[in-house]
Amino acid sequence: MTTATTKPRPVRGASRTTGRDTRWAALVVIAVAQLMVALDATIVNIALPSAQQDLGFGDADRTWVLTAYTCTLAGLLLLGGRVADRFGRRRAFLVGLAGFGAASALAGFAPDLGTLVVGRALQGGFAAILTPTALSLVATTFTGPRERARAFGVYGAVASSGAAVGLLLGGVLTEYAGWRWCLFVNVAVAVGASVAGRAVLPRDGGYPEARLDTVSGALVTTGLVAIVLGCARAATEGWASGPVLAPAAVGVALVSAFLVRQTRIAQPLLPLWILTDRSRAGAYLAVALSVVGSFGMFLMLTYHFQVVLGFTPVQAGLAFLPLTVAVSGSAYGLGSRLLPHVAPRLLIAPGLMLAALSLGLLATMTPESGYATLILPSEVLLGLGMGLVFTPAISVATSDVEPRFAGVAAAAANTATQIGGSVGTAVLNSLAVAATASYAVAHGPSSTSLVHGYATATGWSAGALALAAVVVVLCVRTPRPTKED
Repeated sequence: MTTATTKPRPVRGASRTTGRDTRWAALVVIAVAQLMVALDATIVNIALPSAQQDLGFGDADRTWVLTAYTCTLAGLLLLGGRVADRFGRRRAFLVGLAGFGAASALAGFAPDLGTLVVGRALQGGFAAILTPTALSLVATTFTGPRERARAFGVYGAVASSGAAVGLLLGGVLTEYAGWRWCLFVNVAVAVGASVAGRAVLPRDGGYPEARLDTVSGALVTTGLVAIVLGCARAATEGWASGPVLAPAAVGVALVSAFLVRQTRIAQPLLPLWILTDRSRAGAYLAVALSVVGSFGMFLMLTYHFQVVLGFTPVQAGLAFLPLTVAVSGSAYGLGSRLLPHVAPRLLIAPGLMLAALSLGLLATMTPESGYATLILPSEVLLGLGMGLVFTPAISVATSDVEPRFAGVAAAAANTATQIGGSVGTAVLNSLAVAATASYAVAHGPSSTSLVHGYATATGWSAGALALAAVVVVLCVRTPRPTKED
């Protein structure tokens, strides 16, 4: 934590712009890069069966293609935020783009599972630089309450709809171009965004005195990987088994060591005062649990569409399109417009309850449930709810922070998102597999047993979101903006 004599230097850390049009052009570049990162968490999902057949790896190994990305992204986000603070947001953003494009090319050309997993892990590592840098660029470039709300509305719409866009794009590319193009497409996006970014992104000098604590980064990354490994093994080993408890215990110990270390070093990777602010902690919880619900829906419905309903990859991707539209419309059309006028918790808590209602409806799903009568309304409700959550929650998470800590605060918000996606998906998948197996033992294997597993996991998600809504009402006390803001 800084001493009383240390003062921020806004000229070095603040954005330098040449006009209103340049700032909004920069927002477009930031949004495109964030969309690339967000959709890569799911774009490989629909392509995974084709990749598995092409490279010849087994069912037990396929989850690492997904978790290699999300785990490294979640674990290194805090270090990535500090990179942005130290070297400057513009420079870190461009480095992140270049690295992400190169890692995508490596994964796209992968001749075997090992190379593919390494490429995906490198994608996550560079995304850990790119993501907090993008968010802190928005936070420091747009400072007025109305323009800040509009900018965060755009960012929130992109961040919260990227997973659904990835499912749609992954289906189209897999069916018509091949699974490798789900990775090659990032190369073209990264090159285009890099060229445009050099022209329009605001320059800042950074804070060279900010220290990069790689030990802390290693502790939290390894800890999260161990926790996810334990949760994933619960699907086949049972929650009380050694293969589950051992890595989970190691993971908790490593994350705890990371937190202890933050209290003992002069320049912590995560200043704990960021988490001790009640409103900010509530906002982090809101985005984490929102992602648990949405990723749970993606995981369950992806298999429901293709295994139970027999959809093609493109049809499965299109089936998620209403969710994407609802998220974007809610985040930009409602969340950003209402944020300057109401207290954030009055948007976040109702959004979480809408999402919980959506998942509660899906918990009643059977093999006979129609898309139009049950799944489509659930997608729309979830999209409306998530849009109301992300825009105000991200704004609260990055508000009232000195420019020198903007990258860290942004990284903490994105870390919460990725932890929710990584750990939540592993837990929900284990719950679904266990419920399916239990039902199959009692009634015989069938599509009904599969759907029973999906519905059970979705029901747990609904309960978690409803609980989060209560916590937000109690914790997030950020007031309604005043006319003078």
